[in-house]
Amino acid sequence: MSKDFSPLAGEILMDNLQTLRCTITGLTTGQQYFVQVSAYNMKGWGPAQTTTPACASPSNWKDYDDREPRHKGQNEVLESLLQQVRALHQHYSCRESSKLQTTGRKQSVSRSLKHLFHSSNKFVKTLKRGLYIAVIFYYKDNMLVTNEDQIPIVEIDDSHTSSITQDFLWFTKLSCMWEDIRWLRQSVPISMSSSTVLQTRQKMLAATAQLQNLLGTHNLGRLYYEPIKDRHGNILIVTIREVEMLYSFFNGKWMQISKLQSQRKSLSTPEEPTALDILLITIQDILSYHKRSHQRLSPGLYLGYLKLCSSVDQIKVLVTQKLPNILCHVKIRENNNISKEEWEWIQKLSGSDSMESVDHNADCPTQLFFYELQMAVKALLKQINIPLHQARNFRLYTQEVLEMGHNVSFLLLLPASDDVCTAPGQNNPYTPHSGFLNLPLQMFELVHFCSYREKFIGLYCRLSAVVELDALNTQQSLREAISDSEVAAAKQRHQQVLDFIQQTDEVWREMRWIMDALQYARYKQPVSGLSITKLIDPSHEQNLKKISSTSSHIDCLPSTSPSPEMHRRKAVSGKIKSSLAWPPDSWPCLH
Repeated sequence: MSKDFSPLAGEILMDNLQTLRCTITGLTTGQQYFVQVSAYNMKGWGPAQTTTPACASPSNWKDYDDREPRHKGQNEVLESLLQQVRALHQHYSCRESSKLQTTGRKQSVSRSLKHLFHSSNKFVKTLKRGLYIAVIFYYKDNMLVTNEDQIPIVEIDDSHTSSITQDFLWFTKLSCMWEDIRWLRQSVPISMSSSTVLQTRQKMLAATAQLQNLLGTHNLGRLYYEPIKDRHGNILIVTIREVEMLYSFFNGKWMQISKLQSQRKSLSTPEEPTALDILLITIQDILSYHKRSHQRLSPGLYLGYLKLCSSVDQIKVLVTQKLPNILCHVKIRENNNISKEEWEWIQKLSGSDSMESVDHNADCPTQLFFYELQMAVKALLKQINIPLHQARNFRLYTQEVLEMGHNVSFLLLLPASDDVCTAPGQNNPYTPHSGFLNLPLQMFELVHFCSYREKFIGLYCRLSAVVELDALNTQQSLREAISDSEVAAAKQRHQQVLDFIQQTDEVWREMRWIMDALQYARYKQPVSGLSITKLIDPSHEQNLKKISSTSSHIDCLPSTSPSPEMHRRKAVSGKIKSSLAWPPDSWPCLH
């Protein structure tokens, strides 16, 4: 911690010199550290060489403007809100229990009538124009089927509306709280005068409980990102779960997926397949999506590409089929931290009118970062099939570094403001190669947070699903209230629920980095962000391509001079990392 290296803060012996990098852990943010290196062979140690710069302090990009972290205290707020909601449920359920005793006969008649019209407590074999839930339990190449060799399916509703977007989004939240289904059903009063939306939610809860009872398990897995629809009026919501072994189920057995596909007798024509046929045909794609949506990136700093498209009722995010829970990306480096100096350099570069005001000499601490960014931008443009000359208006997102979780950080590459989100009917100027997927925004956020912020999304989905249902219930109570006291009590209860919804939404907005980035990216005046023309000169790149016919490697270099990446830098890192560099003329020498 002092320039004379007395006393030593530590030392490391490196005997594997295939990579000239060293990670030093346990450093303190803001503390200056000095590093020197000596080389060794059979004749002993060479003279110690110091770094350029002589010292460095571990820092983080948030130190640049003393910014608070985005992820701070949200879990605690949601836990507190959830406890308050549950306490209110218990309070109101106790008050309602006394009323139920006086209306026992009425309830009994309602249950009897309901039983007459309720579907039998068995799996559905054929679809007959309705809304259904299908469950896929799989283990390797085997899949759980019913005793009649059918996929486990139950009916939700036989008279659903054509659009179930909002109901489906609510059901995605329900998929994070399977164990609370019974409690939720008990807290929702059954009424024939309920709104259509409330009745649909009640039927979803009933169908889910029916599936859980038939299969003998609470956990029905994760939702597929969109319902499967056909021209016959059927809608199939699909849940997927990978099990650890071939469990025995009371109402099911295991069958090879290929066998199930081959012996399935379709009741529809190839031109108009039913939703069940579509499910069987695409089942491998569905399982592949499920497996890949659980995978996380290795720790590091990445450059992601933000591209969306909109339709009549939703916005979709461009992702890769290989990793649908994160944006299209390339890796910049192993170190996920961006230092204060690096972030300051990005801010200065984005605000400067020319490259001449930015220092890129050999002694510049950010030179390696500059080269890493150049190569990452080129690699990402190549991945999404956009020539450099067409990307002149692309820029880097300079509002924040996205700290996803699990030591994964992202910088974002943004298209021109008019091209960030393609509207219906608008030609998409950029056509990526195959292997990409447009994922509905809410489903992207669900699978993303399930991978990188698991506790948060679990709490949010639980709370949001419950208060949304409570809002429908209290609205119904308000409509049914007759006396002044009933109206006042219903208004008070409804306002409590609205307050919970508002607080939940505030926490959700704090975490939705993609909406902040989208809003920033669509600003037209002034044009915001760091233009990639300040990182890469498209005309210079064209010249490089012309003279690189004899070398495939030169395309990767930011200039015609050799890149010092492999020989000039060492990473000094702790929980927060910083870089020190050796200029080429001061490499450690061997005796």
